[in-house]
Amino acid sequence: MPDNLTLYRGLYRIRRFEETVLDEFASGVFYGTTHTYIGQEANAVGVLTHLKAGDVVFSNHRCHGHFIAYGGDLGGLFAELMGKTSGVSGGRGGSQHIHWRDFYSNGILGSTAPAAAGAALAEKLKGTGAVAICFIGDGTLGEGVLYESLNMAALWGAPVLYVVENNRIAQTTPIELALAGSIPARFEAFGIPTRELDSSDVLEILPVAGELLNDMRATPGPRALVLHTCRFGPHSKGDDTRPPELVEQMRAERDPVRIHASRLAASERTTIEQEVADEVAAAFAAAKAEPMPEGA
Repeated sequence: MPDNLTLYRGLYRIRRFEETVLDEFASGVFYGTTHTYIGQEANAVGVLTHLKAGDVVFSNHRCHGHFIAYGGDLGGLFAELMGKTSGVSGGRGGSQHIHWRDFYSNGILGSTAPAAAGAALAEKLKGTGAVAICFIGDGTLGEGVLYESLNMAALWGAPVLYVVENNRIAQTTPIELALAGSIPARFEAFGIPTRELDSSDVLEILPVAGELLNDMRATPGPRALVLHTCRFGPHSKGDDTRPPELVEQMRAERDPVRIHASRLAASERTTIEQEVADEVAAAFAAAKAEPMPEGA
């Protein structure tokens, strides 16, 4: 397993990338919209650290953190957001729709659930030992296609891990106005083993995700991991209806970067932060220097 320095580098790379996106968006360098992952970094790092060759990852509109934790190229992601052909999807997918190796993201809630079940079943039938991981949010729990997918995945014994990142607000709708009943019970109704954590600490998420994935590899079939988490930014760029004091409280109490930083010596933390800042700045500059597609 990775040491604390490696984990902190993974968390901080996501944080610095997303901060750069927000800082630069007003300049007009990026196209479309964007949904940042700030505050949820421990989920991506804690789960995707366990990836093995051939595993398939499905993400959603808030996909940058997942992509970076998957091992995606920062410069290619910046270029994708800029609509350039050097982007990871040729500049055609933008912030939400990415395909790179075995990583897929889609901005339509619930759309990846059946695809993940099908991909997991394919890997099982081929005997590769690979699994699928599908990140969804609390808003996706209102989509009927999710429950059809859970039913089929359970019937087929498809090795797919559904990771629910419950940040308690679907765009601008608080969870108490949109969701009745228990989140784990939704998966357990289909006989899917489920674990639940309310944590922003990567060292708490890491072992639980590892246990679920190891169990799924040994005994194929779906699993679920419900992570109660916090997003610090707005849904996209400026549509945050939450009281500012609530967001500040979350930052003070639930910041995954700050939580893990406390485990490092000050000199170690400073070195990593400077190296990552330089890496992100260089990736942004290189992507910005790339030419726009002809006719754009």
